[in-house]
Amino acid sequence: MRIGLYPGTFDPVTVGHLDIIERACALVDRLVIGVAINRDKGPLFSLEERVAMIESECKGIAVKTGVEIIAHSFENLLIHCADEVGAKVIIRGLRAVADFEYEYQMVGMNRAMNDQIETVFLMAEAQHQAVASKLVKEIARLGGDISKFVTPAVETALKGKQST
Repeated sequence: MRIGLYPGTFDPVTVGHLDIIERACALVDRLVIGVAINRDKGPLFSLEERVAMIESECKGIAVKTGVEIIAHSFENLLIHCADEVGAKVIIRGLRAVADFEYEYQMVGMNRAMNDQIETVFLMAEAQHQAVASKLVKEIARLGGDISKFVTPAVETALKGKQST
């Protein structure tokens, strides 16, 4: 079984993330969505909320692609998480050259720690290249329209967070 790991904070999950998830399903039999516990980023949504969003938003993709999609939280090194879940490939989405420069360094470090795990980069579709969770949260906070960037359920959840 080909197992892939797609890591991120997913705070919140965007249409860009969902596009990468669906396209990654063509490469693997099981896709583990690694929901990172990154205390330095100070997420808006709790870990439980982010995992629930991933599970909910990925149900349709799993049915459509026939690939098992699992949400898995982690706080250790990415390469250790990949090993824990049995992933032989780490999937990363790229939006711009700046993403590549950072990811290139990460691949080198990960390969030095475990050269049995490959990293595959998927370029964001053109319409999603500017979509970033951080920007989506800022637009929502300032009362802007985020409907192009997230699903209706995520939009509702974001608006709920803004009103508290």
